[in-house]
Amino acid sequence: MLYFSRFKMILIWVAVAITVILAAPNLIPASTLAQLPSWVPKRQMTLGLDLQGGSHILLEMNQNDLIKDRLETTRDEIRTLLRDAKIGYTGLAGTGRTLQVRITDPAQVAAAKTALKTLTDPVAAGLFTGGSIQEMTLDDSEPGLLKFNVTDAGIKYRTSTALTQSIEVVERRVNELGTTEPIVQRQGDDRILVQVPGLQDPQRLKEILGQTAKLTFQMVDQSMPVQDALNGRPPAGSSVLYSQDDPPVPYLIENRVIVSGENLVDAQATYNSQNNEPVVSFRFDSKGAARFGQATAQNVGKLFAIILDNQVISAPQIREPILGGTGQISGNFTAQSANDLAVLLRAGALPATLTVIEERTVGPGLGQDSIHAGKVAGIIGSILVVAFMFVAYGFLGFLANIALAVHVAMIVGVLSLLGATLTLPGIAGIVLTIGMAVDSNVLIYERIREERRAGRSVIQAIDTGFTKALATIVDSNITSLIATVVLFYLGTGPVKGFAITYAIGILTTVFTAFTFTRLLVSIWLRRARPKELPRAPVTFVPPGTKIPFMGIRRWTFTLSSALSILSVVLFMTVGINYGIDFKGGSLIEVQAKSGNADLADLRARLTELNIGEVQVQQFGTPNDVLIRVGTQDGGENAEQTVIDKVRGELQDSYDFRRVEVVGPTVSGELAKQGTIAMLIALLGILIYVWFRFEWQFAVGAIVATVHDVVMTLGFFVISGLEFNQSSLAAILTIIGYSLNDTIVVYDRVREDLRKYKRMPLPQLLNNAINETLSRTTLTSVTTILALLALVLFGGEVIRSFTMAMLFGVVFGTYSSIFIAAPLLILFKLRPQTTADEEKPVGGGKAVAT
Repeated sequence: MLYFSRFKMILIWVAVAITVILAAPNLIPASTLAQLPSWVPKRQMTLGLDLQGGSHILLEMNQNDLIKDRLETTRDEIRTLLRDAKIGYTGLAGTGRTLQVRITDPAQVAAAKTALKTLTDPVAAGLFTGGSIQEMTLDDSEPGLLKFNVTDAGIKYRTSTALTQSIEVVERRVNELGTTEPIVQRQGDDRILVQVPGLQDPQRLKEILGQTAKLTFQMVDQSMPVQDALNGRPPAGSSVLYSQDDPPVPYLIENRVIVSGENLVDAQATYNSQNNEPVVSFRFDSKGAARFGQATAQNVGKLFAIILDNQVISAPQIREPILGGTGQISGNFTAQSANDLAVLLRAGALPATLTVIEERTVGPGLGQDSIHAGKVAGIIGSILVVAFMFVAYGFLGFLANIALAVHVAMIVGVLSLLGATLTLPGIAGIVLTIGMAVDSNVLIYERIREERRAGRSVIQAIDTGFTKALATIVDSNITSLIATVVLFYLGTGPVKGFAITYAIGILTTVFTAFTFTRLLVSIWLRRARPKELPRAPVTFVPPGTKIPFMGIRRWTFTLSSALSILSVVLFMTVGINYGIDFKGGSLIEVQAKSGNADLADLRARLTELNIGEVQVQQFGTPNDVLIRVGTQDGGENAEQTVIDKVRGELQDSYDFRRVEVVGPTVSGELAKQGTIAMLIALLGILIYVWFRFEWQFAVGAIVATVHDVVMTLGFFVISGLEFNQSSLAAILTIIGYSLNDTIVVYDRVREDLRKYKRMPLPQLLNNAINETLSRTTLTSVTTILALLALVLFGGEVIRSFTMAMLFGVVFGTYSSIFIAAPLLILFKLRPQTTADEEKPVGGGKAVAT
């Protein structure tokens, strides 16, 4: 086991060297990297939006717009087809998803069906959507009345097509802003995810993405005064639209479109040469130029309106025919608003309205603070763990620390190679794996010490220690990996970043502990030829402990049952402090531009806005404030209106460092995903443990894990910490950690079951726990040290995550000893009578139970 061929040694050192080289660019400034030769690796980890600043926006397409447009188009087609066929009709109208028309002459019903047959013909839906679909069906059950219904398949087809078109439009709009490496991608059947790193003005982005930008040129109806149309009824074929002015000005507009934005080939923000006011110059294609020229030639002296999203931008008079296919749009523009309109027109119109249902914006200042906090926490956590390992194991601890450095380099190198995004929870994941990576080394070293105490030589003890620790290390890490994989697939944003980092850390831990550490130990053995294992400066758990853990199992069961019931009662009555991820609403972090924040003044100013429930609290330093606004009754758009109101009220005296908005749709989905994630993780772990051990072990592990989850939820209730997506990530990580600890104990129990065929189960469990007590203690201490660094120096943003993790590690260690192991007695893992259990083994004293 300790022998390495020259070829294998070279491969290991090459693997280590490659990961170090891949990780190195992250320590070098980008400006310096640019000056290095082209063959030098320069790829750095991509920083998430929470570290470099930027906006994450989730848009949802309004299907009602698509249905409405489809019905309007169909109504025009019916009108045209019936007129061309000279068929009389009446009552052409639509409601919901149905459009109906009554044929006045019963003898022409058959001819009308023939004329309108094209409406119900299948349409080609493309190779990937099933060949063809029927968008509309005809219902002619009532004599003379034809009803056309939009089918579910038709809506799905239109939505898919519109979403593809919308993604292209959104990409063009975002790229026009000049941002670097934006991400625009489809999410689900009707949503678009937009991530723009480094964006300084998220409000402008939302305004540009939120507009449909449907531009039309239509004639103003001057047949009657607009006020008469408002007081009575507009003429047939005309509608009243309002301008963008404040107050808005009404116009009577003909419904007929002269030319639309589809015919635009260019639009640029310029200045009017006469008055130097910002305007938007446009140019039509040949078809649009011809139609516009013909319409203006026929209507000289009349007014025509330029309409954007059913609002009149301007309504100038046609003084002469406009034949060149170019023109200007004037209005009350600023330089930026003119440029934004030009961007919208160049990018094209959206086929349907896109609503912001989730927004997460981080300012660059907060991102830099988070990076600094993460670095400080990482450095302090690393120093504490390194120092502890050296104190606990001496020279072997020094070798473990070298392996730990390689472990961190491998995580960073793999993240850089994959182009993965490093988020703030991702930094927490690295720090956490620093604490947990030594677990495998602790397992190996404790096993080596145990084998040495049993009388084996140094070389034999080391060889046997590595061999026997392998199965335990694999089992314990796979259970953690199961929870992490679930977290990756069901998590979003920064939480997914944590899952990626943590999963890579689990895999690299196995490599460094079982390959690289073993290589270092074998090199030391060949060169030093030691007669004894290196002594540790401090012995934390003396060898050969005989603590009767099973003797107090009834007390621990009673205590845990009482605490669990209390947690459930508190959860059901007092309730947990859900964050906006699960109950919706808005979260805004602001920082006073000068001096300390005045909380009383902030509360008073925000209360006057009439935006519902508002919470204002200090967040970190005296000049930082966290504002929470409850869910609005007006739906998704109302949530965005709140942000606009708060920004308008506070932006003069406060910097907006972070904005998170989660609408009711997304919050409900996140709550559902969180529940599913925990159930899937527990089921996957149950199946694996059952497969590797026996059903008693599997059920015992799950009961102990559920105990830890319930206790952690109780901790959230009592502490009042906010429960958000990061908290859910903490619970899933606790599940993995708790199982990791339990599996170590169970693995030793399984080994002792084979070794001691007649030993009473309580005594066997005591032996197994005492034999692994040093490992359990040392692993918990290293993980707690790393988490303490995160709690104290990692910043407020991940405080709830790290506090929950710290609590979970303590209770996970407790449950592995006092819950998981005694449950094996309850489940009769080794059926025996009570009298048999009390009998001594080998003439020794009876073991208390």
